[in-house]
Amino acid sequence: MTKRFFQFNAARGDVRIGGRNFRLPRHPRMRIALGTGLVAGGTLGFLPILGFWMIPLGLLVLSQDLPAVRRWRRQFVVRTERRRGKNAASTVTKTTESNESGD
Repeated sequence: MTKRFFQFNAARGDVRIGGRNFRLPRHPRMRIALGTGLVAGGTLGFLPILGFWMIPLGLLVLSQDLPAVRRWRRQFVVRTERRRGKNAASTVTKTTESNESGD
């Protein structure tokens, strides 16, 4: 199993990006305010300090408390995992075929 670069654990309330863990606020109102602030700041991504990277991060934070955003996140994860599974299966098939033809 490959180690993921990004992981979201709603039960513990943290986000892992790379090798670093970031704890989210425990209170739902604080998480909603943080997520909304990140999305709003991301829309101003053309400014020097703010960036467009803030939009997906804000949506991720909001997905813990808002059901509509949570559905979008789950659909995205399912699609990417299926795509990753198809790519991994095709790579294994190509490797097996090349090994069989070479013998």
